Amino acid sequence: MRTRRTAHHRPATRTPRIPRPLRAPRTALPAVALLCLGLAPVAAPAPADGARPAASTRAAPGPVQTWAADLTRLDADDTGVRHSGGELRTAGSYGVLVLAPHRLDRAANRVRVKPAGHVPGGAGMSVDVRGRTGNGPWTEWREAGDARGGTAVLPRSVTAVQVRLALWDPAGAIRLRGLAVSADTDPAARQEADAAAPAYRAEVFATRIGLVGRTTANGHVIRKNDRFAALPSRRGLSRKGGREYSVRVCGPARCVTVPVWDVGPWNIRDDYWNPSTVRQSFRDLPRGVPEAEAAYYTGYNGGRDGKGRRVLNPAGIDLADGTFRDVGLRDNGWVSVTYLWTGAR
Repeated sequence: MRTRRTAHHRPATRTPRIPRPLRAPRTALPAVALLCLGLAPVAAPAPADGARPAASTRAAPGPVQTWAADLTRLDADDTGVRHSGGELRTAGSYGVLVLAPHRLDRAANRVRVKPAGHVPGGAGMSVDVRGRTGNGPWTEWREAGDARGGTAVLPRSVTAVQVRLALWDPAGAIRLRGLAVSADTDPAARQEADAAAPAYRAEVFATRIGLVGRTTANGHVIRKNDRFAALPSRRGLSRKGGREYSVRVCGPARCVTVPVWDVGPWNIRDDYWNPSTVRQSFRDLPRGVPEAEAAYYTGYNGGRDGKGRRVLNPAGIDLADGTFRDVGLRDNGWVSVTYLWTGAR
């Protein structure tokens, strides 16, 4: 799938002073938990970094619930898309559509999606899903497939499901007529228990985003002195204008809390804040170590990122200009980051 050239695909070009070698990640510390982490559940021993092990239970099998997604309803958290002639189309080279949550008649943990339409070569589509129970916190987004459809298993049974579409379409040729969604229970999937847990924290290298006027992965147009962060995975990407996935960043001067509105730096499938057993990519790395950091210091992956580019700094987070200044950074440097949604259960 081709990706667009926006803030989250463009790492910092400065060569920073880097004061420390590759280090073991810090363990999680207590923090105010905002929202829920959604992970791909894998049965494994408890991680050595002190994270709370998930309780293993078996969900009861249930009937399949099927519905047709409403592609006609566009609102403030959608960008770069339009619906006309019975089809969803892009209004530019990149679009995002966050569908309204769908209430289930019965709790489920597995979601299947099947798009209907035309996605030509040179264009692409990514479908993510998340869920929650009642008015509780959302899980992290999980990858459900592409233009051919696919399946995602959520970390626990939920009673509401939300779908997000990201469309890359430089020629404006995508025509999406419909999207069928179904939910049921995978009885073999491991279920997380609802219990309090501290939010995970790690020390990572931060770079400044800049790129005023460019569009982020969730559709936000970057402003001067903006305040948000970018992380290298769509799993923790807030909707446009949302704060459901936020980080607390502590720098030389102070700590600030900002939402995650973009994807980067370097990688786009590196949720390094998650345990290695459920990490999206680079699962042989310790929790809390971004792939770019390992590539820069130890030559991991030949010193290159997931797209084959030579890694020029060990960045694990990008900060918008206002956030960069607020925490007291004058140049790229190390910060302490708490991934607040990982603490709520």
